[in-house]
Amino acid sequence: MQIVKATYLISSPDFTQCPVADRPEYAFIGRSNVGKSSVINMLCNNQKLAKTSASPGKTQLINHFEIGSVADKAVNNYNPTKWYLVDLPGYGYAKVSQRDRRRWEQMIENYLRKRENLSLIFVLIDSRHEPQKIDLDFINQLGSWEIPFALIFTKADKENQRVVAANVKAFHAKMRETWQFLPQHFVTSAVKKQGRDKILGFIEEMNKGILSKQNVIG
Repeated sequence: MQIVKATYLISSPDFTQCPVADRPEYAFIGRSNVGKSSVINMLCNNQKLAKTSASPGKTQLINHFEIGSVADKAVNNYNPTKWYLVDLPGYGYAKVSQRDRRRWEQMIENYLRKRENLSLIFVLIDSRHEPQKIDLDFINQLGSWEIPFALIFTKADKENQRVVAANVKAFHAKMRETWQFLPQHFVTSAVKKQGRDKILGFIEEMNKGILSKQNVIG
């Protein structure tokens, strides 16, 4: 899949103010400073699309981007599939007040549980570290809410590949303690664009399934 259009639309303080829910939507979330904006920019091949910052907690609103994509074999046929990409505030450490943190948490929960066109949430995990409780707790919460998700392990270029592989394996081992089936996962490097094609291909297949169901219903 090739992205032929990626445009910032709106930043919303509440799910009720998000764009009309008329197309597939994929949200990205992770612990603060996990490299979320860098992954989004890599996927869209636009380093200025999502704002990156070294300061945790920079993203504070629900940020919508309109994406237009075509299959690799149809790049010259400009009739793109339209979908939304969403950049959500990070969870965990951020230099904000408890009140603001709780407001973020409520905003994220409402969005995740009530946004009717949310197709999948990508949970980003820092591949340089062993399994973190905060990530596992968030994933388990998604499970209790019955929200589909996939994992993206970030910053694979910043650590020895054997360490990355061991950390990914250890994370899956921790998940198996409470999960019968493991979700789809991707190992990425925003610098080397590792994992980009696989993630976009996964989204393309999901879009095909969603649109085919809509056509049957329609």
